[in-house]
Amino acid sequence: MTTIIIEDEKPAARLLQRKLEKINIQVEVMLHSVEEALSWFSENEHPDLIFLDIQLSDGLSFEIFEKIDIKSAVIFTTAYDEYALRAFKLNSIDYLLKPIDEDDLEVAVTKFKDRFQFSKTSGNESMQLDFEQIRKMLSNPFEKTFKKRFTVKIGQHLKVISTDEIECFFSENKGTYIHTFDNRNYLMDSTLEVLEQELDTANFYRISRKFIISLKAIKEIVVYSNSRLKIILPTYKEDEVIVSREKVSDFKNWIS
Repeated sequence: MTTIIIEDEKPAARLLQRKLEKINIQVEVMLHSVEEALSWFSENEHPDLIFLDIQLSDGLSFEIFEKIDIKSAVIFTTAYDEYALRAFKLNSIDYLLKPIDEDDLEVAVTKFKDRFQFSKTSGNESMQLDFEQIRKMLSNPFEKTFKKRFTVKIGQHLKVISTDEIECFFSENKGTYIHTFDNRNYLMDSTLEVLEQELDTANFYRISRKFIISLKAIKEIVVYSNSRLKIILPTYKEDEVIVSREKVSDFKNWIS
């Protein structure tokens, strides 16, 4: 099975390559732009599987399919939910949201292998995308918007909290809280899972089941037991803020 990665950022491509190697998938080539991909596809046999970043440095990766009849199966990778959901409606294998979880990656690869074997057995080896749907998508582009503020209830009053004021979000006793730089906690009507989709991933990262932290709130990073990392925040002292072991690699990539 031949596999390539088309990913905008080289560190992210190398990180994905290492994760694939852990599940015995070898990556033959890594490409980083629409132009580079077009050149490579015009001169090489198409692979069985492509891990495709939707936004590349010189445009949307869908532009590749407008110029070359790609025969490969595709697993989309993206930091933008809307793009991922639209891609998922196409004839793709799967989509993975960044930072890519290793368990999700293994499920996507298994799904591809099952479909690939079925295609070989049935004699139908075509696993192409629906190019017409791609063209429709490109005719209606949009950008991901992130929440800039949250509203919390305090007694009979409502308080608006800007994301610039937030040090971290944490869960405790089945509740989700905002912790602000002025050392206050506010109970909110949400979950960390929902917040992950609403927050700008350039500024906030979920380091564990319990915490989402702000990049600008990181005061110190300390090596911790079990190959984990401990984060020192300016005012939050109620519990240790630990980057879970499975998140360490992605976290280092996020802060770099």
